[in-house]
Amino acid sequence: MTPEVVAPAAWRHRVSAAREEGYDFFEWLAAVDEIGRDDVFRVVLVLRRLDEPDQTCVLSTDLPRDAPRLETLRDLYAGAAWHEREAAEMFGIEFVGGDPRRLLLAELEGTPMRKDEVLAARSSGPWPGAKEPGESEASPSRRRMVPPGVPDPAVWGDREGGSPATPVEVAESAVGGRVRRRRP
Repeated sequence: MTPEVVAPAAWRHRVSAAREEGYDFFEWLAAVDEIGRDDVFRVVLVLRRLDEPDQTCVLSTDLPRDAPRLETLRDLYAGAAWHEREAAEMFGIEFVGGDPRRLLLAELEGTPMRKDEVLAARSSGPWPGAKEPGESEASPSRRRMVPPGVPDPAVWGDREGGSPATPVEVAESAVGGRVRRRRP
């Protein structure tokens, strides 16, 4: 189903109207970082009717990256509070009137789901979990691969010429599967 696109200023009003239309079951709310396509965060909301469960209302809005703010829905739908806190913590979206406490990653600084966020822990230590290609004893000749989320050192960090990378350059370079370069 294609979501109905709502302006951020009309978000709360449109969600309230959907509730009056009978969409009284909050299913989920999530955010998506659209960097590389558009300079926005997209917030998507799915509501259902309890009397007709196959009827869904899907709404979306685009928030600017420099000031992602949206009115809270937690007083309209109690279940929205958890989803808003998660989106706030992971993407840095401010839900005006919402609960500002951290939910999942209290000790972590930053916004890990933003595509321009540098995940320094991945670049400074070994990748957790299964071994990377080339790290097993059975195939010592294979090259070490970079895990997802580690930007290319030519883009991120100390660069010659002193010009900082743009967030789009960092996000595009943070793709897993490329060969890890050895530093001189």
